Amino acid sequence: MLINSAIFLHCILISTMFQPKAHKQPQELDDHFSDSIAKAAPSFPQSSVSPLFPPLVPAFFIIGDSSVDCGNNNFLGTLARADRLPYGRDFDTHQPTGRFCNGRIPVDYLALRLGLPFVPSYLGQSGMIEDVIRGVNYASAGAGIIFSSGSELGQHISFTQQIEQVTDTFQQFILSLGEAAANDLISNSLFYISIGINDYIHYYLLNMSNVQNLYLPWNFNQFLATTVKQEIMNLYNANVRKVVVMGLAPIGCAPYYLWLYGSKNGECVKEINDMIMEFNFLMRYTLKELGEELPDANIIFCDVFQGSMDILKNYKSYGFNVTAEACCGLGRYRGWIICFSPEMACSNASNHIWWDQFHPTDAVNAILADNVWSSLHTEMCYPSNLQEMLAAKAR
Repeated sequence: MLINSAIFLHCILISTMFQPKAHKQPQELDDHFSDSIAKAAPSFPQSSVSPLFPPLVPAFFIIGDSSVDCGNNNFLGTLARADRLPYGRDFDTHQPTGRFCNGRIPVDYLALRLGLPFVPSYLGQSGMIEDVIRGVNYASAGAGIIFSSGSELGQHISFTQQIEQVTDTFQQFILSLGEAAANDLISNSLFYISIGINDYIHYYLLNMSNVQNLYLPWNFNQFLATTVKQEIMNLYNANVRKVVVMGLAPIGCAPYYLWLYGSKNGECVKEINDMIMEFNFLMRYTLKELGEELPDANIIFCDVFQGSMDILKNYKSYGFNVTAEACCGLGRYRGWIICFSPEMACSNASNHIWWDQFHPTDAVNAILADNVWSSLHTEMCYPSNLQEMLAAKAR
């Protein structure tokens, strides 16, 4: 009842602030698609930062939730929106883009590592082939593996719906490029999946549909992992071969749950983190088996819980000094009320681990992206990191 009341109060406070607003159609790319996909010159509509080397993959496609949403929810009727300051204040443009962060999200850092521009949102494109040839971000804040997860916040694009959008993009490639060129593009591109946390925040922990009495956490995790496995198989059948699947973050340490569970000194909520660890364990080995079953598939699993806990335990060595309190929010740990005003934010997010109730700061996202790419700070990707996966494929 307490968690439902808190969400209801949040809705009242911010419903008038996050009404859909008119968005300008993105500017058309200056360059046009040529016969050689690999030689297409990237444009950088959201950032002045440009990669300094040829792309390592032809395109980067992203599926997920608010951990990687770059603006799709800006076009939806939902409370889960990040299109107002202070969101984006430390981004390259210093403007809100729809990212649930003060700055960049992990896929922004990885795109530059891959030699690609920041990946545009699916709903923010005009539908031209030039808009999507180097990748698309389908992620939607509030989305879950379960269709109805997050529905109390309003509209969102669920995991299954995002897969359908991917299929639509593939059809566009086939019609524009021809089947052989489209299949080559798809099989050599990278797909990144980051979803599942809302199935806990907005479904299991709320006991939606009496789920806790029907499923023990282990059985619930099995259901989620099986669903993810099936959707990856669907992508594989559409010629997807390179996949990064992200595990779930330790939300038992998130400011919202520290406030809700009355944490005394910033101690994480063990029962929540235990469920998350269990999911990540199951997902890792489910994907290991799947990778062995599918010929030519390159699937890596990155344990965000593992990487995040290393940051929380060794925060001083990473340059942080605020570990439990969010940079933006109200209440104890700034976890009670969602971030919706610049006046609610701290002056320096770089020394905070958490940006708002649930999302990490740009500084944490950079560390996690480094780990996905090269295990720079700690090993959290299995059976290899992304750099190793791409190097092995190139040999």
